[in-house]
Amino acid sequence: MKAMRNPHRHVPVALALISASLSSSCNPSALFKTTRTIVRHGKTALAAQTLLVANRDQLNDRISRLYSAINSFQATVDLTPSSGSVYQGRITEIKDLRAFVLFRKPAEIRIQGQTPVIRTPAFDMVSNGNDFRFFLNSKNLFIQGANDAPTVSKNKIENLRPETFFSSMLIRPADGNTEAPALMDQTDEDNALYILVFLRKNPDGQIRQIVSRSVWFDRLDLSIVRQMVFDDEGAIVSDTRYSKWQPFSGVLFPAHIDINRPKDAYGVVMDVMDMKMNKVMTDEQFTLKQPEGAQLQVVGAPKEAH
Repeated sequence: MKAMRNPHRHVPVALALISASLSSSCNPSALFKTTRTIVRHGKTALAAQTLLVANRDQLNDRISRLYSAINSFQATVDLTPSSGSVYQGRITEIKDLRAFVLFRKPAEIRIQGQTPVIRTPAFDMVSNGNDFRFFLNSKNLFIQGANDAPTVSKNKIENLRPETFFSSMLIRPADGNTEAPALMDQTDEDNALYILVFLRKNPDGQIRQIVSRSVWFDRLDLSIVRQMVFDDEGAIVSDTRYSKWQPFSGVLFPAHIDINRPKDAYGVVMDVMDMKMNKVMTDEQFTLKQPEGAQLQVVGAPKEAH
């Protein structure tokens, strides 16, 4: 008969292994810790670029340089207009619109849209910074009025305004007469952002505790990824996201722009297909006359005739 094995024979070996494990750590409590890997832009934070550091003035200067580099442009873009909003719980998109965008400083912009597939004219709109004109081909409807005129149509495409494109495509630096910038660092496990907040100023220069807009920067490369504009009550007027920044004729510009206007219940996604920067343009290129026989609708009060 074989002798029974001693059930305590391997205890010293087990104790030795536990002791070795404990002694390999400076802090025994490390055995009860877990480590989470932070992932940014699909890469672990250890493998990704080190977060960049900037102050308020440096970020505002960055906006100023981007804005100052553009005097005019001519762009071909794919448009995806949409109606509805996140507040309504439903968004309907119109696919495959093509548009041509002309811009000239200080604030002239024209957008000519084409229908999907057959590429016939769909709409034409122009603004000089004060008032706008908009022709909708399918309804033979010509709309004109002040840029800040309220949107009144149930058909959301009739509420499109050139100013919507201008204010979202061209990100302005702080206006010292009306805005005071302040910096927020929004860096955590999920985000690495700087948010430059623009506070409103009174005519006497006093700073109000009301945010007019905010510009968001990715701390991996300090590219602008978002701009939000607010009304006096703090409601979101527009929320625009930017990506695919690339040089066009040596000037950086986002090739993907996603504009949302929740109060107006519509949005527009723009994908830049072609961009020609700082071309000489004529007044005629920014002139839109009412076509003969078109129905005229006036919203607000035009401040200046074209």
